[in-house]
Amino acid sequence: MKSQQTTQTMKPATAAKKLGVYLPATPQEFQEGVVTRAELNEFQANPPAWLQELRRNGPHPRPVVAARLGVSIAGLARGGVTEALTTEQIEALRQERPEWLEKERATQAEVRKEAARIKGKQAQED
Repeated sequence: MKSQQTTQTMKPATAAKKLGVYLPATPQEFQEGVVTRAELNEFQANPPAWLQELRRNGPHPRPVVAARLGVSIAGLARGGVTEALTTEQIEALRQERPEWLEKERATQAEVRKEAARIKGKQAQED
């Protein structure tokens, strides 16, 4: 007997998160439908023009903004950034170098340094 495979689907919010885009900026038909695993794979392999544009210019979701600025998502919140930002706005922040951004970058660098130290220590113990 052959078992029937069901098509795996996901909500648009989940697909947007996996694609690294801000859901409210996606086309209406993407927001209102469901996305199959095959469609998600196709979006990743051959992104349509709207997806390319969103990835290039935004608006970007907070995880992408945080990564591009080199801070944590919590650091963004502490700095007062709670909305999605465009690439242009991210670049402006990089140029302005506000005090909160410099402080959060330093904090993030310390966190990474500590994580590397712990990983190295654990490797020596093994």
